[in-house]
Amino acid sequence: MKTLYRQFTVATLFILAISILIGFTIANIFYITVTKEETIEQNVGIAQEIVATVQNVPYSDEGFDRYMQAVAKLGYQIALVDSSGNMNFFGEPFDDTTFPEEAKRVLTENDTYTGLDSFTDQIFMIGHFTNELHNTVGVPFERNGENYGLFIRPDTKLLGTDIHSVLIGFVVAIGLVSIIGMIWLARQLTRPIVQLTEATKHIARENYNYPLDIKRKDEIGQLSESFNLMQTQLQQNDLARKEFISNVSHDFQSPLMNIQGYADLLKSPDLPDGDRLAYTSIIDQEAKRLSSLTRQLLLLTSLDQGAYPMKTEEFQLDEQLKAVVRKYRWRLEEEDINLSYSLPPTLFRGDAELLDNVWDNLLTNAIKYNKPGGSIEIGLKTVGKEVIIIFKDTGSGISEDAISQLFERFYRGDAARKKDGTGLGLSIVEQVVQLHHGNVEVNSKIGEGSEFILTLPHPDLKQT
Repeated sequence: MKTLYRQFTVATLFILAISILIGFTIANIFYITVTKEETIEQNVGIAQEIVATVQNVPYSDEGFDRYMQAVAKLGYQIALVDSSGNMNFFGEPFDDTTFPEEAKRVLTENDTYTGLDSFTDQIFMIGHFTNELHNTVGVPFERNGENYGLFIRPDTKLLGTDIHSVLIGFVVAIGLVSIIGMIWLARQLTRPIVQLTEATKHIARENYNYPLDIKRKDEIGQLSESFNLMQTQLQQNDLARKEFISNVSHDFQSPLMNIQGYADLLKSPDLPDGDRLAYTSIIDQEAKRLSSLTRQLLLLTSLDQGAYPMKTEEFQLDEQLKAVVRKYRWRLEEEDINLSYSLPPTLFRGDAELLDNVWDNLLTNAIKYNKPGGSIEIGLKTVGKEVIIIFKDTGSGISEDAISQLFERFYRGDAARKKDGTGLGLSIVEQVVQLHHGNVEVNSKIGEGSEFILTLPHPDLKQT
């Protein structure tokens, strides 16, 4: 497997090599276009000054040699060629003393020779540093009635030793520091990624408490913070899932045990008819409770899907609310609860089936937690591009602490709110309202009742 650390190191070394190549190319282009001509002109000028001095001053042979040696010690390599082709050298020796054909014109035609211009077998400016006779400049001069050619080049060993050492040391230092820095940076970048990889393995094993301590202020630090948030959320989701399973199991187990227990009692042949009817009624109630729980669980599962298929249509919202009231008229009379409503004709666009569950849950809760002789008020009104539905009862009320948990699944608050309930109704209410891009507000006081205010946006709202 190609690790990120290895890939980063190889990529950085590759970039470094490309950078060196590009830098070398740019330096050569600059040398060819600017430095080369300047160097040739400078060397030709120095050679001409030497020749002028020799011609103007009547040096003896011994004095002439001493003068040439003195010039050579200043940092030059000199070759003196007479018309017969004999050569005398001053200064550091040349590695190659082959006399090029082009240089002979210095003696035969009194021409100036610039050897660096004739290099064709060298790469870029490497020829500038070759220690060969043809890498010189040559000028003609006359001494004692004989023609000579003075060929000269700077002694790069003498002139460039210190600067070359400094430059080489500088380049090597930069290279070492760059490589060490790259390796260190690669390790710094990959270490938190390795930690994140290890943390994901723990999460895959459902261990949501893996300590991930990455203190950075860059993108990796942001990734670490997001990972910690995800880990916390997964832990909460896991606890919620386990609690959900526990609650579902409990809510299924209780009616099932009741059904099983009373069914066993019904097997007795000596059971009085009154008890038989009572037991049958209990079994019927528990079966309905199981049916309601199953239906609500299926609905919640559907709502939990990321893209619930909304069946949007236009319908009379007031008629739907009246239909729900008619459905529970018998319970209102049985519980001696007065119900009043103000439902002006309102055409609404939404999912009628889902909203029917909302009104059903709100009305049954208002009946269930009301008191004998109590009342329920249902209101419907439009304000701008919003429709507002209000369910108000005179029941037992809800404490402030309980309101914040009211829409949690299986939450049933105090003992008074645990009777005949699944704890899923209000969770369904909230999800359906949010699916319609609305919100739910709850106002309640203990002993005085509760008020549920639903606000649903509807830009195409019409009055009929």
